[in-house]
Amino acid sequence: MKAIKKINNNVAICVDGNGNELIAFGKGLGFPQMPYEIDNLDRIEMTFYKVSEQFMQLLQEIPEEIFQISAKVVQRANKILNKSLNPNVVFSLADHLNFAIERMQKYQKMKFAFSYDVEQLYPVESELGRYTLELMQRELYISLPKAEITSIALHFVQAEDDPNIDQEEIKLEKLMDKITEMLEQDFQVKIMQEEFNYNRFVSHIRYLLKRMQEGQQFMDTNESIVSSLKAGLPEVYQEAKKVAEVIAHYYHVESSEEELAYLMIHINRILEQARQKKE
Repeated sequence: MKAIKKINNNVAICVDGNGNELIAFGKGLGFPQMPYEIDNLDRIEMTFYKVSEQFMQLLQEIPEEIFQISAKVVQRANKILNKSLNPNVVFSLADHLNFAIERMQKYQKMKFAFSYDVEQLYPVESELGRYTLELMQRELYISLPKAEITSIALHFVQAEDDPNIDQEEIKLEKLMDKITEMLEQDFQVKIMQEEFNYNRFVSHIRYLLKRMQEGQQFMDTNESIVSSLKAGLPEVYQEAKKVAEVIAHYYHVESSEEELAYLMIHINRILEQARQKKE
């Protein structure tokens, strides 16, 4: 196997003996000058094929230890789930965990309840959620709320192969086209859909929809946080309400006031990036 591009000290883009490109994790893989032959394959701890290019930037943005935990959880998932997983799940899960930490630090009261219904419907996925929280606590000394068990379980449900996935993706694409067009018209910006942050926005909308369809919306959110977001970003709040109306039209699910606050955070992010491009 040949390492052809350094991602960081312990991650590199490689090519296997059949010419297939992959991401390899292993201590010190990124140290030597590229390209080079990896003679001792025991150095490679994990490999991931068919990784979407949009996720490559995550390797630069998210702390390496978060990726290590995500990779361990996905390894466990591959052993205990009798289903194929999206090859990008290790990256999307790392992004979710990183955002969960950020949300906990910035919006401490923004929570949704642990779901016993999800635990009954998806016991194996819920076990993966518990395992993730245990790893975060044991290895990073970060205590994520119990509700993240539900979040992570649904994350794996979303990542499992589904025969209806093509139709769902088409439906999501139409929804995102409508939302993007609305944001561009209302705020007079150009949203670059090939940018990584846009793809992250799509991923969060996808995850939001999964939670809403499962009935797991935000609960017990501190009213002062919602009020503060509305007061500080009134235009974004109105836009979030419009986005929620579009979602309701496509998916027949209603957004709570707390869920609107969650939408506002992501809409504000994508708008800030679009404005920076405009300048």
